[in-house]
Amino acid sequence: MTDDEVQTDIPTARMLSWARNSAIYRLGRRMMTEKQLFDAIARKARQKFEGINALQVEAVADSAVKFAYGQGALNDVAYAEMSTRAGVRNGKSKRVIAQRLSLKGIDREIATAALEDSDDLFAAVVFARKRSFGPFRRDAPDDKQRAKEVSAFARNGFGFEIGRAVLEMTRDGAEGLIETKRSGNS
Repeated sequence: MTDDEVQTDIPTARMLSWARNSAIYRLGRRMMTEKQLFDAIARKARQKFEGINALQVEAVADSAVKFAYGQGALNDVAYAEMSTRAGVRNGKSKRVIAQRLSLKGIDREIATAALEDSDDLFAAVVFARKRSFGPFRRDAPDDKQRAKEVSAFARNGFGFEIGRAVLEMTRDGAEGLIETKRSGNS
C-alpha cells in the first residue's frame, strides 16, 4: 500500500470545513439527534463530493458530530426529554414515543429516563379529546362505538386499563385533568 492510497481515506480540509458548516446550518434550523446529524452529513457528503469513498464519508460525518458536541449543539438527552414532553402534550403514548425515539437513534437508556415521568393517562385524555372519544363524544355510545374507541386507544399504544379509565371519565373530570397538567400542578 502506497502513501497515496492511505491519503485517499482521509478527508480533505475542504470536506472537513464543509462538514462543520453543514452541521452549524442543520443544527441552527432544528434540533437533531447524533444519528440524524451523522446520517444527514453522510448523505450530503456523498452527493457533494465526487469520488468520496466510504471511509472518507464516515470520517466527515464523525467530524461533524464531534464538532457539534464540542459546541454544545448536540444533546441526545435534551432531545429525548423535549420530544417526550411534546409527545405527551400531543396525546402520544409512552410506547409510541419510545418507538419514535428509537427510530431517531436515541439510546434505550436515555429514552427510558426521558419517559420515566411522562403520564400516559394525561396523554390518553388528550388523545380522546382530539378524537372526540369517551367524555368528549357528542352522542351516547353504542357497543360498536365503544369497541372502536377501545381499539383506537390500543392501536395508539395505550393499555386497555388506561383506555377504559378514560372512556369512563366524566367530561369535567377529563377537562380538569388536562387543565391541572397543563398549568403545571401535576
